[in-house]
Amino acid sequence: MIKSLGAITDDPRIAVPPEEYTRIRRAKDYYSDKPVDVDYWVLGNKKKRKMNTVNMTQKASKRLASIIFNEQCSIKVNDNDLQKQLDEIFRESRFYTTFETNLQRAIALGSSAIRPYVEDDKIKLNWSDALGVYPLNANTTEVKEIALARKIVKTVNDEPHYYTLLEFHQWGNKQADEDGHEYTPYTITNELYESTDESETGTQVPLTSIEEYADLPQQATFTHITKPLFAFYRNPGDNNKSFTSPLGLGLCDNCRSILDDINVTQDGFYWDVKTGRRRVTIPQSWVRRQTQINGNPIPESQQMYWDTDDDVFVPVNARMDDSSAFKDLTINIRTDQYQAAMSYFLHEFENEIGLSEGTFTATPTGIQTATGVVSSNSMTYQTRSSYLTQVEDTIDQLVYAIAELLQTPELWSDQQPKWTGDLDSLVITPDFNDGIFVDQDAQFKNDLSALNAGAMPITEFTKRNYNLSDDEAAKWVEQLQREKATPAPDFEQFNPLADMQKQKDKGEVDGSTTKQDDEESKQDS
Repeated sequence: MIKSLGAITDDPRIAVPPEEYTRIRRAKDYYSDKPVDVDYWVLGNKKKRKMNTVNMTQKASKRLASIIFNEQCSIKVNDNDLQKQLDEIFRESRFYTTFETNLQRAIALGSSAIRPYVEDDKIKLNWSDALGVYPLNANTTEVKEIALARKIVKTVNDEPHYYTLLEFHQWGNKQADEDGHEYTPYTITNELYESTDESETGTQVPLTSIEEYADLPQQATFTHITKPLFAFYRNPGDNNKSFTSPLGLGLCDNCRSILDDINVTQDGFYWDVKTGRRRVTIPQSWVRRQTQINGNPIPESQQMYWDTDDDVFVPVNARMDDSSAFKDLTINIRTDQYQAAMSYFLHEFENEIGLSEGTFTATPTGIQTATGVVSSNSMTYQTRSSYLTQVEDTIDQLVYAIAELLQTPELWSDQQPKWTGDLDSLVITPDFNDGIFVDQDAQFKNDLSALNAGAMPITEFTKRNYNLSDDEAAKWVEQLQREKATPAPDFEQFNPLADMQKQKDKGEVDGSTTKQDDEESKQDS
């Protein structure tokens, strides 16, 4: 039986209602600043123009992502061998750079996923946004099974064909091996769909239909996997649009009306500026063409009677050919009113998404800087803490997934595992580098005072203030102790002038007057 899907959510294995992805597509429109038409009337004629907008969803998502995660962050584990491999994987995949970018999109849309995989004996990372993440049999707090969608467009016989790869991650029922040990099989199923209609998923076709997926197995089952081979992220907070959905809400989902108000205000001010340029009516006779010179006709293209780039003066039919038709039509631009309205709506937007007053607006003390949110009582600090909880959980899932791949011998060309450590005893410690929330100079002074007072170990002091790992800090402390135990060298022993001075003081220098001779001479005299 040939399987076909109108939408991905038509697959019975997917438990998320289709309305959730309609919501996500609307959030994507706000994030990508999809153009909106505005109707207006001129002399009874209806016209359209594009709305002049401010993409606050993108600005706010970028702001949040930058204060949550940046290139100075790091991920540490309590296993040196695994740490080295993680560092290499993250360096080659540019993880610390791309994570912030993908986090920005995840915040805007509400959810995302990271799928590590092995290719050419290297672990690589695949990122999926909310429109490519379909939880299976999930509750609202945990996603253990998922379908990840990837789309490719190809031209076949001058016609676009849309290919969708669905990668299902599912747990099976508990089983026992030959030795009686219980395990839960983990199965990855790949299905490829083809359609000539972009809005439909299409009909299932063999994976060999396109070269990009020709080498993918249709199904792969792992018997020793204990953690999912993907990392799922969702925004903090309750999904008040769908109580049973594990997907997070996008940044704009609860404040679309405020964003619309901001855009209407921006567009109104833009239109005031555009239509408020100076215009003056004058009699039409004032700009009458000169058609002849000395009885010779002038070609129409050369009948220049006014500056063609000057649109200030508007000729009108007037009864009198005098200055009575000369009128200034310029209107005042309502700058103060629009500025006040924009500040009001931006302040509402800040409150709605959990950013402190002054993030996008001017407070009585001016625009808020990064150090303005140092206080643990600030709204931005609390919002950041909520997001960090979700990001830390995603990083934990990612590290466990990578460790599982490293322990799976059949994924590597030499059929040997790359890491054999204990997954259950693994401790993962993300360092989010709270530099913008903590005054580094103040922290150093406080830590130095605690160190001198004996309230902080020197190892902890070096770790906190020099961004060192446990091993690096221990080596620093060991080297310091060795340097303190070694006496300082006596550089004077290498100085011949100093040696002569000592001999002179003792009266042992030949051919010279000593202090003792000087004293005897003084007594004789």
